[in-house]
Amino acid sequence: MKQKLDIDTWNRKEHFLFFNQMEEPFFGITTPIDCTKAYQKANELGVSFFTYYLHKTLVAANSIENFRYRIKDNEVFIFDRIDASATILRDDKTFGFSLIEFNEDVHEFATIVKREIERIQITSGLFTRDYPENLIHFSALPWVNFTSFSHARSFTWPDSCPKISFGKMVEENGKKTISISVHVHHGLIDGYHVGEFIALLEKLMNN
Repeated sequence: MKQKLDIDTWNRKEHFLFFNQMEEPFFGITTPIDCTKAYQKANELGVSFFTYYLHKTLVAANSIENFRYRIKDNEVFIFDRIDASATILRDDKTFGFSLIEFNEDVHEFATIVKREIERIQITSGLFTRDYPENLIHFSALPWVNFTSFSHARSFTWPDSCPKISFGKMVEENGKKTISISVHVHHGLIDGYHVGEFIALLEKLMNN
């Protein structure tokens, strides 16, 4: 499910060593993306919009190799598949961290999402199970059309998982947009790769 990357022959060795020594190696961007067709397609397929854009996010993340890199004990590993740990809100307004496994079929994926949401609803606390390393940390703030975003982070905790957040969908002149925030470890991912990810995600959302 994963293989170790040979850092000594990696063309990003110097970049990795430079950013990996920093107390805060993460950087992030926030941008709106067009979701007009995506919202319509989700309704046509009978899946929630949250499920639909989470699915497309994972398709994009799994398609770009740098988004499948993770650091463990100062070694870099390439995972075959990336899943999501999404924050799931409960009725009492607390949330728990989920584990949503990726499936290329959106209907199968919707079943996985539904089952995991139901599981979170009958648990308490933040950490509700064991979590693997092949994750993106995912969250949605459907109440806020944000234009910037930051995350709570412990600089002493080794972490290399991308953090992706979606905001409130807004509509103007018949066009729907939604803000997305992407925070990534600069030792593994550069601005080029983030741009590649956003371009692919927007393409997938508009198919």
